[in-house]
Amino acid sequence: MKNVRIIPVIPKENKKLRVAAYCRVSTSGPEQLRSLEIQIKTYTKMIKGHPDWIFAGMFHDIESGLRLSGRNGLDKLLKKAAKGKIDYIITKSISRVSRDTLEVLKIIRFLRERGINMHFENEKLDSIEVDKEFEITLRGMLAQDESRNISENIQWGIQRKFEKGDIFTKYKSFMGYTCVDGEIVIVPEQAEVVRKIFDLYLQGLSLGQIKVYLESQGIKTVTGKEIWDTKTIQRMLTNEKYKGDTMLQKTFTEDFMTGKKRKNAGQRNKYYVRDSHSAIVSAEVFDKVQEEMAKRSRLVSNGDGTAEISGSKFNGKYLLGNLLVCGDCGATYRRRTERGKVVWRCATRIEKGKDACPHSTTLDEGWIKKIIGEMYCDGGSYTESVIRDKVSKIQVSNTYILISFKDGQRFCVGTRGKSE
Repeated sequence: MKNVRIIPVIPKENKKLRVAAYCRVSTSGPEQLRSLEIQIKTYTKMIKGHPDWIFAGMFHDIESGLRLSGRNGLDKLLKKAAKGKIDYIITKSISRVSRDTLEVLKIIRFLRERGINMHFENEKLDSIEVDKEFEITLRGMLAQDESRNISENIQWGIQRKFEKGDIFTKYKSFMGYTCVDGEIVIVPEQAEVVRKIFDLYLQGLSLGQIKVYLESQGIKTVTGKEIWDTKTIQRMLTNEKYKGDTMLQKTFTEDFMTGKKRKNAGQRNKYYVRDSHSAIVSAEVFDKVQEEMAKRSRLVSNGDGTAEISGSKFNGKYLLGNLLVCGDCGATYRRRTERGKVVWRCATRIEKGKDACPHSTTLDEGWIKKIIGEMYCDGGSYTESVIRDKVSKIQVSNTYILISFKDGQRFCVGTRGKSE
């Protein structure tokens, strides 16, 4: 006969639970911050007042519940849980943890695998219970759908404001402007910096040279930084707000779940509001800068007759690099040193070979400077500042160059001194 001995269940040790709490609000508005403060105080008092609990931390976020990115509080909570330093988590509701159903499932399964329970107070549900997963998922889906409805209502309201020409007046870190009582007003000291940047660009300085100038003068960015970014300068030079106008819906939110914004390249309506606020630079100056930017684009001809911007940048060092244009393909000219001689040659020919632009002429730098210096500079000597003020473009063809002036006049010169 078999001898069976029953081994009794080992009673669980009555040890205290390490309990943490998680709180979240969506925005930093006064009411939301007050709600967050109440939640933190309530849960802290609850955990510390329980005789069988050990306070394991209070974690909170001020962020949307649709995305985990940027939610440092939740991230710290989960990392601490992964290290085995938490046994139990309290939170107000499923939507406080996440409004993304998939993320909710990932989190509760992550915790369950480690034997950690998350208690949702409003729903009276515990994530550790496997049979409650469906109900948690269902309630998570309802929270996600609620977020979708809220997002659609907000977008509808914004669209109606755009149609009326209402502009946003809550600017953060916007050089030259600030908001006072819902109105956009000019900050005089910053406005002078903006005007200087536009002026320097029209004087012929590149974005990099403007950056160096601002830093050398100790002029700080709107956020107080001593180092300027050329991309920031470029965005300033192309921002229509500086001439008193506003373009609405430059970007749009493609998906309320990800919150990712996309540049509006025609997918949505745009709304242009003229004279929406006081201008810092005149419309004439602003438009001249846009023309200059277009002129500085480095174009190279394609075989199908179209043109594309090449990798080279505006030539802030050599004025001729911004004036010389190939009369055959429309590309700009570039400076090169060949066999000890400085010459200017079509960018298309340099990048794609002679077959791409077979009739382009190579110019000797000494010759072109001598010609335009004798004709347009006092004393007959090439003076860059004079040429910058007078000449807008020099078109180079096989047998002649056509010089266009800013006053509308044009003059033709034969290329008898060209360098082959």
